[in-house]
Amino acid sequence: MGKYAKYWYTLIGVLIVTFSLLGFYGAEVYRTAPPIPGQVLVQGSDKPLYTKDGILDGQTAWQSVGGMQLGSILGHGAYQAPDWTADWLHRELTAWLELAAQKDHGKAFADLDVGQQAVLRDRLKTEYRTNTYDKAKDTMVISPLRAEAIAMTAQYYDKLFSNDPSLQKTRESYAMKENTLPSAERRAQMAGFFFWTSWAASTERSADLGGGNGATYTNNWPHEPLIGNQPTGENMVWSVMSVVIMMAGVGFLVWGWAFLRKHDEQDPVPPAHDPLTRVALTPSQRALGKYLFLVVALFVFQVFIGGFTAHYTLEGQTFYGIDLSQWFPYALTRTWHIQAALFWIATGFLAAGLFLAPVINGGKDPKYQKLGVDVLFWALVVVCVGSFVGNYLAIAHVMPQEWSFWLGHQGYEYVELGRLWQTAKFAGIAFWLVLMARAIFPVLLAPNGQDKNLLALLTCSVVCIGLFYGTGLFYGERTHISVMEYWRWWVVHLWVEGFFEVFATTALAFIFSTLGLVSYRMATAASLASASLFMLGGVPGTFHHLYFSGTTTPVMAVGASFSALEVVPLVVLGHEAWEHWSLQHKAPWMAKLRWPLMCFVAVAFWNMLGAGVFGFMINPPISLYYIQGLNTTPVHAHAALFGVYGFLALGFTLLILRYVRPQMQFNERLMKTGFWWLNAGLVLMISTSLLPIGLFQFHASVTHGLWYARSEEFLQQPFLETLRWVRTFGDLVFITGALCVTWQVVSGVLFAPRAPAAPSTGALAGANR
Repeated sequence: MGKYAKYWYTLIGVLIVTFSLLGFYGAEVYRTAPPIPGQVLVQGSDKPLYTKDGILDGQTAWQSVGGMQLGSILGHGAYQAPDWTADWLHRELTAWLELAAQKDHGKAFADLDVGQQAVLRDRLKTEYRTNTYDKAKDTMVISPLRAEAIAMTAQYYDKLFSNDPSLQKTRESYAMKENTLPSAERRAQMAGFFFWTSWAASTERSADLGGGNGATYTNNWPHEPLIGNQPTGENMVWSVMSVVIMMAGVGFLVWGWAFLRKHDEQDPVPPAHDPLTRVALTPSQRALGKYLFLVVALFVFQVFIGGFTAHYTLEGQTFYGIDLSQWFPYALTRTWHIQAALFWIATGFLAAGLFLAPVINGGKDPKYQKLGVDVLFWALVVVCVGSFVGNYLAIAHVMPQEWSFWLGHQGYEYVELGRLWQTAKFAGIAFWLVLMARAIFPVLLAPNGQDKNLLALLTCSVVCIGLFYGTGLFYGERTHISVMEYWRWWVVHLWVEGFFEVFATTALAFIFSTLGLVSYRMATAASLASASLFMLGGVPGTFHHLYFSGTTTPVMAVGASFSALEVVPLVVLGHEAWEHWSLQHKAPWMAKLRWPLMCFVAVAFWNMLGAGVFGFMINPPISLYYIQGLNTTPVHAHAALFGVYGFLALGFTLLILRYVRPQMQFNERLMKTGFWWLNAGLVLMISTSLLPIGLFQFHASVTHGLWYARSEEFLQQPFLETLRWVRTFGDLVFITGALCVTWQVVSGVLFAPRAPAAPSTGALAGANR
């Protein structure tokens, strides 16, 4: 560790504390998850209305239609169809009021006087918030009146998910295909699952599972005035605390950053020639052209399928009048849109690692490295194509239902690919780790006296990327949804937003120091400090996704407090962007790296705006209480996923292209159009459509409830449809930019002269120590 000991001890201490919190409260998620009753009985009857096995069968039925890609559950999923938890709850409550009004007064509820309505509302709240689950008997008892309300609600869902003509217009509004779930038996089972999630959202948590504060299993989410679902006192307290913690963290960072810059050493004088061009490419590096082609091929597919999916929010079942939903419904195209994004971004990162491996290894390939690179590429292609085909067959219900989870569609956002393909993807990432380790470890362990701290941090991030994707295998098809959400966010938040962030930061620092543009000491210190900051907020900050997924108040407290710290390192990204921008002027040969650097500048900007501003907009518990599952979430998702990781992957792609095709010259006109139109398109789709719609929904959610903000009645208003039409302009600008960048990469890979296959002439690792 040497002179970096304090940085390493800080990072190690942060990891010990934060993973201890994540593990301890993860165990609490298991212990306090809302119970799934063995039997749901109607008062006076021994025949169960629902059973635990039936509810879990319903969960698998929901997964088979696309799960979180068609509406959402507990606020997580797609945004066009309703949140089924909130929607079921409101429909059941209004059905109960109508039935009670007819039984007690012989009138419709709306025709009762104010006093009579108040009495029924009070009875409703008491019945629904009272916990009737008996742990000893593993049963829950409901009233005959509630059983009737459940039956009425289930009948509506049976019609909605079939091809019943009375709800065809509603299916179109929700972007559902006709006969979404063909089996009547499976529709009934799915209704049981929806009922159970609404029960967890309306029934007060029992004391033995961390309750006693008058809150439901979902901390009173969703907002539902009919039964008094409103933010808890703890929600308010920890929302205020998160703001205070964020402000304090920013203050301390500004002071610390000023101190760090004050003691910064002068950057080294750049070499007269690009050091990476002085060493011949290895066979494995020369083989990376096909990775770059795969990156942009998936990128273009994702962009076009994204525009196709966005159009479904307008016409629902047709694309400019052409009925395509029976073959390519919204749930499928949205699945492909998200999965394609993850595949091409991950491929860009894997390619960056494979390019750096020989650089680290002194300009040499380990034995059979090129063969490994080729095998990994074709494995990625097989997993990508196989998972896409499986998605199609599952949602089309061609695939047998018992195969769906394993070969088709898991139903969970960002990990939709079937479990077999997910396992294969993990095996591929682990194989990438082996390829990286074969080049890195001999250098890392060599007793040559060189400073290897930055290389050690890079190695740690590579190992974590290789292994932590495996946490997505820790749940199964019938795992309790609260437990599943815990592990799913290990992948979506911790693996992507945590370890990929550390890898990207360290890889860039390694590249820039190897090029002689920044001092090795400052690159190492900054990378270690950044890793500590990312992990401090990022690891326990995982819990901010779980406020309302069946967890207790302590989980909310930890998530709110630490996720506020995720914003802290982003306040200095303006300086980082300026530093990246200025690198292009440090040496004449850096002009050839202008466009990769511009992508890294964009990463810093969108990290600040997308991850920082838009991320914190939805992070505090009080904010997320009202806007979880609204269009404010894709504002953050688009700005952070593409703005940060997308531009980062494109930057890596252009950087590798520059070296594997050294004779290529970037087409300035093409790259200017591509870069600026990508940024402008992203700004337009957010500012003219997603964000305004999200804010209107926010107001509706606060005023009436989440059910209304996601309802057909609200979303199909003419002015909101106009805003969705307006998004087309931003999409077209973005698509134009994507095509320009793609053609630059494709033409470079296919038509630019290849570098000569000369023997290595020297080592780069350690050149700027």
